[in-house]
Amino acid sequence: MALKLAIVGRPNVGKSTLFNRLAGRKLAIVDDQPGVTRDRRFGTGRLGDLDLELIDTAGFEDVTDESLEARMRAQTELAVDEADASLFVIDAREGVTPADEIFADVLRRKNKPVVLCANKSESKASESGVLEAFGLGLGEPIPISAEHGEGMADLYQAVLALKLDEDEDEDAEEADKPISIAIVGRPNAGKSTLVNRLIGEDRMLTGPEAGITRDAIPVDWTWDDRAIRLVDTAGLRRKARVQEKLEKLSTHDSIRAITFAEVVILVMDATHPFEIQDLQIADLVEREGRSLVYCLAKWDLVEDPHSKLQEFVEEAARLLPQLKGSPVVALSAETGYGLSKLMPAVIKAHTDWSTKVKTRDLNDWLKMAVERHPPPAVGGRRVKPKYMAQTKARPPTFVLFASRADQLPDHYRRYLVNSIRESFDLPGVPIRLTVRSNKNPFAEGEEKSGSGLTRAKPAEAKTGLVAKVRRAAAAKAKEGAEGRPKAASRPKKPKVGNPRGRAAKLLRPGTKPKRASRPSSPKRPR
Repeated sequence: MALKLAIVGRPNVGKSTLFNRLAGRKLAIVDDQPGVTRDRRFGTGRLGDLDLELIDTAGFEDVTDESLEARMRAQTELAVDEADASLFVIDAREGVTPADEIFADVLRRKNKPVVLCANKSESKASESGVLEAFGLGLGEPIPISAEHGEGMADLYQAVLALKLDEDEDEDAEEADKPISIAIVGRPNAGKSTLVNRLIGEDRMLTGPEAGITRDAIPVDWTWDDRAIRLVDTAGLRRKARVQEKLEKLSTHDSIRAITFAEVVILVMDATHPFEIQDLQIADLVEREGRSLVYCLAKWDLVEDPHSKLQEFVEEAARLLPQLKGSPVVALSAETGYGLSKLMPAVIKAHTDWSTKVKTRDLNDWLKMAVERHPPPAVGGRRVKPKYMAQTKARPPTFVLFASRADQLPDHYRRYLVNSIRESFDLPGVPIRLTVRSNKNPFAEGEEKSGSGLTRAKPAEAKTGLVAKVRRAAAAKAKEGAEGRPKAASRPKKPKVGNPRGRAAKLLRPGTKPKRASRPSSPKRPR
């Protein structure tokens, strides 16, 4: 089995950089500003031939009150308890600090294996910091550089010594792939609180402060014997308001979570839902082709909930017609009201998103849809739909073959998409429809000759009596053409006699042609 390692240490010592180095790709956000990571982040990686399960943690702070730093420390200690061993990272350039000594005592009391890593050891200035690390009492420090990949061989030897003996064979991989669900929304909408309520533990940091979550944090969970992967994301604000580099990275991470998700839960504050940013997020989900579930959080703060819910459903259909029929779930993550309706709606949306329609049923529907509302005539000629098939699912993608496909109006495409949703019970599912024209094998010949079919010329015979007669006739015609002299062209004789017509008229005295210029008469003085 893979060894689970928790990467711990005080802020800004390079834990997330080491996490990305072991994972083999940039999963965690890295910045020079301390305190970037706040939630636990899980990932898989390899060190040599060792399979690892990695946990990136927030920087350790020596506080125990109700502040945000204290809650981050609690998350870090939970990661240490959950892991098989810990990678304790210190900054070799700064040396051992009082915070490092306090955290070393905490790790010592956990009675779990610890590997001491002196990060940022790529220069000679770090040698004194590496020597100071011996005083922590956690064994020999391993000088590494997570940024440049130095010291990984020594780290491999230390982790190999901690490799636990496998008493049982590795469990077979689950046949069913977990359903990936991204939970998105504006800042402080209640996303992390919803995740904690669903899984039944305080997995994510929550609080009244906006923007606590910065990374897209995946959480593996099981619901009704089905594997689920929940991805909590950072709040998405308007693009014009995103100025800091850190928030830009968080926004990019959230958008990437939407791209790789299968179902997206859009969490909105029930006191003011369907604002402009909510509509833009929903439109992004539709353009990415993901299934969408609206979640009205903080429902316990709404007055007259029954009439409000119906009003919100109608408003969603009016503002987002391309997602008409998407489920709307009203709940309160704080009290648990309406929470039992969320996951059935998510599973139903995922099932609809994975639907495959039989080609025969699809063409029967196409015939009825065209009879009910025929395509309009464009330029005096009507577009004729002929055949339809589904090329893929997730999202459902259809191809329609028709004559003059490039001239099919957009409003008729929308009619077909809405009719598919209604006929095959796919409410709120993003549907892709591509229209193509059937290729005519004689189209090129028609363009060149102007007729429908081109008749091939018969092949000329090269042997036999017919060929002999043809050759003799050609030779005779050639001899006659060469022996006959060309008639010399005779010069034209000038016409002799009296001129007639216009020529005779112009010869009369006092007659001028009509187009001849005449001098203008001088003006008389007044």
